[in-house]
Amino acid sequence: MKKIENSTPRKDGYRMPGEFERHSGTYIIWPERPDNWRLGGKPAQNTFVEVASVIGKYEPCTVLVSSWQYANAREMLPDYIRVVEMSNNDSWVRDCGATFLVNNEGNLRADDWSFNAWGGLVDGLYFPWDKDDMIAQKMCELEHADRYRLDDFVLEGGSIHTDGEGTLLVTEECLLSAGRNPDKSKEEIENILKEYLNVDKVLWIPKGIYNDETNGHVDNMCNYVKPGEVVLAWTDDVNDPQYARSKEAYDYLTNEVDAKGRHLKVHKLLIPKKPILITQEESEGVDAVDGTLPRQEGDRMAASYVNYYTGNGFVALPVFGDEHDELAIEKLKELYPDRNIEPIYAREILLGGGNIHCITQQVPFRK
Repeated sequence: MKKIENSTPRKDGYRMPGEFERHSGTYIIWPERPDNWRLGGKPAQNTFVEVASVIGKYEPCTVLVSSWQYANAREMLPDYIRVVEMSNNDSWVRDCGATFLVNNEGNLRADDWSFNAWGGLVDGLYFPWDKDDMIAQKMCELEHADRYRLDDFVLEGGSIHTDGEGTLLVTEECLLSAGRNPDKSKEEIENILKEYLNVDKVLWIPKGIYNDETNGHVDNMCNYVKPGEVVLAWTDDVNDPQYARSKEAYDYLTNEVDAKGRHLKVHKLLIPKKPILITQEESEGVDAVDGTLPRQEGDRMAASYVNYYTGNGFVALPVFGDEHDELAIEKLKELYPDRNIEPIYAREILLGGGNIHCITQQVPFRK
């Protein structure tokens, strides 16, 4: 499939749909990296199997896996999951994978952003990342989709959420970080987003979740339920370092309007009541490697129920064995009355630095 030169999605009439719109399928990458996933990724693999199995009940699901792990993944995954061999550096397809676009005729294209492991040599989380930077192109080949390649613009899929109607959510903390696009101003970054996602307004939430190693991805902080309506990670504990971040985001969002002139309806979704910390056993199970972010005992993880995945007829919701789990389930049942809420115990994904939304990437419905 070809790389489109001298044009943009906006010029060609392509847009990024909202995640809540109909999908043709979902991609996941198999975890195995021993300096990020404990015990060679074995506990995480079991959770990834559960996520893929849930998604595959509702829509086609493809798991990308290295040659080394192909036979193991094929054995562990249900027959209804497509398994495709693909080299990779790690398993965050939301961030390194293609951002798929559609036009009014239902044709599919994609943005292929530059990926540098969340900050490159400034504050990136591993090195090298060259195989991950090729994932988007390979996904486009599998989906028979032409792509727009941005060689000089770094972006991860977890740093953007759209309502599909012209409004984009991002965080300043992430998109203005020194390791992404330091040569570009906020205005220049916004103009690129508008051109390549075909949006008219970008809402810049100041910060993301406390201690989020992605520099505050928006997908851990705020998500669209539908146009004009969002959920926001929240805590009522004023002494929690997350409180000031959530309060700042709430004040910003409730005083803004979207591209259609609507005031946003903001639903507060409580984070886990107790901070989720890495245990000694979990820390010792991760290989220590220069250039990779270590997993230290006692580190607070960026746990958030907002990092859920919205698919065809379902929501895959991370839960943590916390007393706020049930509140999150009930809240999403209220917000998504036409979808099944599928809670998945996701601590093993969280230990790797993200959650269910971070390990998934949707392909919009195509005609």
